[in-house]
Amino acid sequence: MLTAADIVRFDDAPPPPGASAFVAGAPEAESIAIVPADPGWAEDFEHLARLIREALGERALGIEHVGSTSVPGLPAKPIVDIDLTVADSADEAAWLPPLEAAGFVLTIREPWWYEHRCLRFGAPRCNLHVFSPDCPEAARHKIFRDWLRANAEDRALYRDAKVAAAEAANAEGEHVMQYNARKQQVIRDIYTRAFAAAGLV
Repeated sequence: MLTAADIVRFDDAPPPPGASAFVAGAPEAESIAIVPADPGWAEDFEHLARLIREALGERALGIEHVGSTSVPGLPAKPIVDIDLTVADSADEAAWLPPLEAAGFVLTIREPWWYEHRCLRFGAPRCNLHVFSPDCPEAARHKIFRDWLRANAEDRALYRDAKVAAAEAANAEGEHVMQYNARKQQVIRDIYTRAFAAAGLV
């Protein structure tokens, strides 16, 4: 059973020594483009959600549009983030083959971090995050999304942080991981307010 303490406690532990999250090796750094909000992202999510449901049927316990493309009016990288809940994300044989047959490609495997898996889809571009039930990270994603949808001030704050982080990361030739690190403090500050409003702290 997921508790408030689980949700508000972030797991920032690094990977075990010698471990890599990337299934086929770290991808090359690419320019990070933050583009104006596109109402079509909601339609892209619905299209992708249908593909996932058709592939998995009842094995898809939950499909949520998360990340910046799920927040109307928020500029974002043009990649739809989706959280998929399955019975056991570590049991890849139970859910991965049908998704691969539908065109999704496993790119990240993190057994040490909530047994997270991430698959990519080419068009529309998508990062499909796979978690087990009652995962704190998936719960946080929904809290963050809903808070930004409802709070213009923090939405603007996050927009500015994203743009600044992308400009700095591109100037240094950094990977998306470094881009994420550059905006982490702003994200944590927003979470603090969202957690308080939800009565979690």
